[in-house]
Amino acid sequence: MSNYDAIGLMKNINENLGPFRKTQSETMLGFGQMAKAAMAEGTVSMKHKELIALAIGVTQHCGGCIAFHVKALHRLGCTRAELEEAMAVCVYMGGGPGLMTVAEALAAWDEIDAPKA
Repeated sequence: MSNYDAIGLMKNINENLGPFRKTQSETMLGFGQMAKAAMAEGTVSMKHKELIALAIGVTQHCGGCIAFHVKALHRLGCTRAELEEAMAVCVYMGGGPGLMTVAEALAAWDEIDAPKA
C-alpha cells in the first residue's frame, strides 16, 4: 500500500496557492490561459495531451502534476490500460527513478478511481 495521497495533495496545493492566486492574479490567469490553450482538443487529442503531461510529471518527479493529470485523465475517459502503457514508456525513458514515480501515478489512479463513500 502506498502512502501517496493524490486527493489530499491536490487539496493542499489548491489551498496553499489560494493567497498566491490573489496576490499574483495576472500571472495565474496567464498560466491558466496557457494551460487551456496547450491542452485544447486539436490534432492531438486532449487525452493524449494529458498522457504526455502526466509522463512529464512522472519523469520530473512532480507528485502534484501526477495527481492533477491523473484526475484529468479520469475525466477524459482514459483507461487503466492506456495509463499503464504510457507509464511503461516513462520507465523506459526514466529507468529506476522513473519506476518509483510511476508507483505514485498508479496510486493516484487507484485513489481517484475508488468508489466515493
